[in-house]
Amino acid sequence: MSELFDAVDALVASRAKLPPPAERKRLRSAHGLTIDEVAGALKVRRATVSGWESGKTEPRPPERDAYARLLDRLAELYPAPPGMDTAAETVPAQDAPVPATFTAAPAPAEPLPTEQSSGAAGVSTPVKPQVPAEVLADAPAAAPGGTTGSPASRRPGARKASAAGTPAGGADPRFENGPLAVVDAGDGEVVAYCVGGLVLDVPAKSLPSLVEWTLAEAKLGQPKLSGPGRPADPLLVLTPAALERYGLPTTLTAQEKDAGRIPEGHKVIKQLTRANWKLTKRGFGPWARIYRPAKGSERQCVQLCIPSWNALDPRFWGAAAQLPPAELARVLGTYAMRVMTPRGSTAVTGLELMTALHPPTHAVRDEETGALRQADAKTPGSLGSNPVDCAPCEAPDGHPVVTALGLPRFHVRGPAEKLFEEAYDWARPMTDAECTLRYLVGLDVNMAFAAGANGLTVGLGEPTHVMNPVFDPKLPGSWLVDLSHVDLSHVKVGKEWVELDGSLLPSPFTPKGDQPTGPAWYATPTVAYAQELGYDVTPTEAYVRYDNGRYLDGWYQRLRDAYLATMADLGVHADMEPAGFLAAMDSYKGRDPELSIVITAIKATVKGGIGKLRERPRGEGWRPGERWRALERPTWRPDIRAAVISRTRINLHRKIVKHAAFTGQHPIAVLSDCVVYASDGPSPLDVLPYRDGKPLPGGFKLGINPGLVKHEGTQTVLWGEGVREQFDAPQLNFARFIKDGTVTDADNGE
Repeated sequence: MSELFDAVDALVASRAKLPPPAERKRLRSAHGLTIDEVAGALKVRRATVSGWESGKTEPRPPERDAYARLLDRLAELYPAPPGMDTAAETVPAQDAPVPATFTAAPAPAEPLPTEQSSGAAGVSTPVKPQVPAEVLADAPAAAPGGTTGSPASRRPGARKASAAGTPAGGADPRFENGPLAVVDAGDGEVVAYCVGGLVLDVPAKSLPSLVEWTLAEAKLGQPKLSGPGRPADPLLVLTPAALERYGLPTTLTAQEKDAGRIPEGHKVIKQLTRANWKLTKRGFGPWARIYRPAKGSERQCVQLCIPSWNALDPRFWGAAAQLPPAELARVLGTYAMRVMTPRGSTAVTGLELMTALHPPTHAVRDEETGALRQADAKTPGSLGSNPVDCAPCEAPDGHPVVTALGLPRFHVRGPAEKLFEEAYDWARPMTDAECTLRYLVGLDVNMAFAAGANGLTVGLGEPTHVMNPVFDPKLPGSWLVDLSHVDLSHVKVGKEWVELDGSLLPSPFTPKGDQPTGPAWYATPTVAYAQELGYDVTPTEAYVRYDNGRYLDGWYQRLRDAYLATMADLGVHADMEPAGFLAAMDSYKGRDPELSIVITAIKATVKGGIGKLRERPRGEGWRPGERWRALERPTWRPDIRAAVISRTRINLHRKIVKHAAFTGQHPIAVLSDCVVYASDGPSPLDVLPYRDGKPLPGGFKLGINPGLVKHEGTQTVLWGEGVREQFDAPQLNFARFIKDGTVTDADNGE
């Protein structure tokens, strides 16, 4: 009889009532439980619980009864708000179809809880909320070994990251699972962690089949960023466990690191070849692209990112490579949605973003056939499909156009022969008055090079050589002109002439801040600033670009929005008062270390993208006078890089001059986008003039927007005098060390 009773109990349990999927997720999140904790307690896979919470699958006995009991206990602790639909659902009949191709956990990424002390590489360890014993007392014990890639626990009720930029898949059903997935393996299965907590079962047994599955079933990718552009290819990030599963090495040998790839004879490459897949010329390296030639408008291409092969350089991605799969998917997914799907290093991605926003070609309809074809002309506002050679003065040493000049073998080109538009590295000795002050305060310009690109007119085509031109501040180009007559002691600020101590200011015309001594090549923003300061300019020669436009505006706007949205998620907003902004910036990185990684990557995308415009040879057996691979890109444009750097340096100098004219304070050191002042107090508010909460117009202003400034760091004047004396460097650049006061090597100011 007891067996009959047990059978009846089992039958009742098989129809145990459960709340709707959304309520299941609410109850779990309310108690601070992760999907992995629930899965471990019920002895099921993480993906199984994800499926229950998404409504794609329903629990079966015996797990169903334990799951229902868990939810009942949680419902007692966390009653549903009034008006919420919590009507129970019953399990479908055994013969009802249940989708099983994918299992999903649609919960959006949640912020980390309160942090403990920092762990390895400065990444804080999240505090896991404890699960009261009474909640899971009647649930089965956790399976031995746990699960792989467990996401960090979240504190219930914490604010979630806001969406920004392109959504995971937009409204395009082709990309409904987001732009990328982190593929992990363990316990005989392979799973893909996607954006927003989504988890997919991966049936592929080999790398070729993984590529096939990605293109046919995974629904990964990202909509195009501009009308004539193309969607982003899906990105797969392979963990070391996934590498082992698919027959790839978990690390590269020293020889493979030097080559940047595994040997062409590797068995996995042979598998790809047999399956008719191809690799790009870069081969199978940390950022491998696997493709088949496109058929019509449909591309067949998957990109791989392999963190253990140093795909995520710690200089730009922090400790991202050490994150568990779910957290890594969140970091890369946030970056992808707000910037774009990574295409390689942050520098490569920065350059690719320019092209994605201004595709070189576009489709037109053939008047005779009615079919779509590629337009003969380039897309307006783009750089086109064909590279153009730069002017000789814009070319770096070793470029073929420099070799063609026939200069002596060991000739070193000076400012009258070569364009030197670089960021500031300037410092001076402190005055007696400054030595009586107590502090050195560093100010750092937010996203300085992005701000320099905003609204900048740059050349889109090849240069035109002009002799004795009349300078036009609206015409991008390189100008040979003598600016040695510009006297910083007597300059125009706005419409008024002001008197300054020019000996305490860096020259705006040279990276080292030295006064020019004769004719030199300058980009348009530098020459225009000389005019703005009230001085005449008379170029003797120029290379100008009549085909021009504001090529970088969209690039700036996308990166600005990504930066501001992510900083807002970290508690720093654009509309904060100065004191509140400084307080919010003090500890923003600790509020969510994962999003802090995204911030670092966004900044690196800006600087790296600008730097990539003048990429130098990278080995490849190159010799001076020969072309190198980067020269074949339309985006190899040293003139655009020079213009952005010129404008960034001029923007900073303009603020320095206005600040000096208004306060009498002069900088002691400037490095790139950081400037240091001596001050009576340790705060930027002790340096910057604010009246009724308003800053000096046109001067430095505290805030998170690009072009505004934040606190870089403060040290004492005694510290400054001490390190200069210690290293016998009277012009040691304080801006390089102001952040934490650690002087890592001697800097004598040379």
